[in-house]
Amino acid sequence: MSLSIEQIIADNLLQIKAIKLEPTNPFTWASGWKSPIYCDNRKILSYPAIRKIVCNAFVEKIRTLYPNVEIIAGVATGAIAIGMLVAEEMGLPFIYVRPEAKKHGLANCIEGVYEAGQKIVVIEDLISTGGSSIKAIEALRTAGCNVLGMLAIFTYGFDVATQNFATIDCTIHTLSNYNALINQAVASKYITAEHVAQLQEWRKNPAEWGI
Repeated sequence: MSLSIEQIIADNLLQIKAIKLEPTNPFTWASGWKSPIYCDNRKILSYPAIRKIVCNAFVEKIRTLYPNVEIIAGVATGAIAIGMLVAEEMGLPFIYVRPEAKKHGLANCIEGVYEAGQKIVVIEDLISTGGSSIKAIEALRTAGCNVLGMLAIFTYGFDVATQNFATIDCTIHTLSNYNALINQAVASKYITAEHVAQLQEWRKNPAEWGI
């Protein structure tokens, strides 16, 4: 039986160690959350075959979901490179969105050429709580852009992210997700059944886990 795109992406991320699973030696995220998992999708860029798979998967989804898109936008900094690859493959203009406006020069938050009303699809590398992604969407909307939706490589599937995107009325699609990752990690013997239990327990309440 052939693998789904969710499984293929998850398997590739595991193979290149873009995703590290260490339930017994948790990481500390920038938010302060303790986590048994760390996702570094920037590693994809160092593997031509895998970045091509990711790029093609994005292109296929965008052409299916948003055939009238006019511009591809990447969220800085993690999604700039992959977003530009997607734009290149689709023959579309590319812009990127900073987390906040620069403190010097033109003080831009959005870099690149665009016009109010243009239809934009936003590319993100990772969705956790959705905070930084939502800032990018709101910056584009404030600039008058028509944000059709956001696509990301991976999501943890937190309820808070779902609620946050619902609050701003933005549709989010991802290439892979937490459940696909765990299933693929088990199938490839990357983790044990005991680790699965720990990972699923963390997933229930990540903000309080490990405290």
